[in-house]
Amino acid sequence: MRTPMRAVWRISALIVLAGLSLQLYFLGRVALMAVLNPESTTFQRSEMRRIVADTGTLLWSQSWRDADQISDHLKRAVIASEDANFVDHAGIEFEALQNAWKKNSRAEERAERARQAALARHERAVQRALKRGRTPPPPPAAAQAVPKVIGGSTITQQLAKNLFLSKERNFLRKGQEVLITFMLEGLLSKERILTLYLNNVEWGEGVFGAEAAAHHYFRVDADQLAPIQAARLAVMLPAPKRFEKQPRSGYVMGRAGTIAARMRDAELP
Repeated sequence: MRTPMRAVWRISALIVLAGLSLQLYFLGRVALMAVLNPESTTFQRSEMRRIVADTGTLLWSQSWRDADQISDHLKRAVIASEDANFVDHAGIEFEALQNAWKKNSRAEERAERARQAALARHERAVQRALKRGRTPPPPPAAAQAVPKVIGGSTITQQLAKNLFLSKERNFLRKGQEVLITFMLEGLLSKERILTLYLNNVEWGEGVFGAEAAAHHYFRVDADQLAPIQAARLAVMLPAPKRFEKQPRSGYVMGRAGTIAARMRDAELP
């Protein structure tokens, strides 16, 4: 009996040791970012592979800019749009996460009710078609509808995901995101976190960072962005690939006006 138990304890100890080693690895990487700029992120490398697989070529634009080379207008716009309490929180806003979870739960419930209703209508239509000797109709689109997921992540959490983590959604990955978020907040200044974020966030297909985005959309350097230009870039962050196709759409321009009005109240680190 002792031998199997020893094996269990050894395996458990190895798992714990591996977990601790992984956290030390992340901690060391984060500590280095206080003085070294990352060459790429996990998300960027994933996008590189996807773009090459889809197009056969690497369409890529990114240039590092230090904090003083990025327009304060863009910093204020991103904070106003993505994380209004950025300078005050410790990396995670639990109330925002709770509200997002509640909204997502309600959306999933509504989607499930709509799916069940659509399936019931489809079943009745199939029965009627069979009775009349007709071809049954295909399943309705509503039956496959997926509810929109509302996020509650701070800028620091988004940076943690982009730097190190995959796109998977599960509790283990979320727990790792929280740990890395606290590492970033504990070892780096708010200004450094914001600079890392603005230099690595996606702004379109193969467009990463403030400098690349400023040139791609406005043909200017990142430190020359005007307030409304900065606001438009901030609007694009939740879905850059979609908004890239219509950067002057009614939604983008209207939302940019709202963000521009909020920028004066956005506090910089």
